[in-house]
Amino acid sequence: MSSLAGISEELAEIDGQISDIFRALSNGFQKLEKIKDTSRQSRQLEELTGKMRECKRLIKEFDREVKDLEIRNDPETNKMLNEKKQSMIKELNSYVLLKSSKLTSVRNYPWFMQRSRVVSCIFTGSI
Repeated sequence: MSSLAGISEELAEIDGQISDIFRALSNGFQKLEKIKDTSRQSRQLEELTGKMRECKRLIKEFDREVKDLEIRNDPETNKMLNEKKQSMIKELNSYVLLKSSKLTSVRNYPWFMQRSRVVSCIFTGSI
């Protein structure tokens, strides 16, 4: 972040906010792994989705700031800033994919439990 502060304080601030969100997403998904109740899992996923939306907004803001500074910066700095932005996008996309897989698991969980109940009733002969 210190190298970004030399380019723009606003970029450094946005980068710090994005880093905080990525840390919160990482912790949130770890917490999600420990939650067994599907309704609590759904609430946790909603919270994580909100953080991802905020992160997307901040990445767009970072990109706008980079474009505003593009004329003043040398090509090497612009390349570094664009690589930084691409890295942020890649990390956010990894969380989006993780969320999608978790969401599928949460949605399929009640179906699985219902299905296993029916199967156990068939084997025991009671419904």
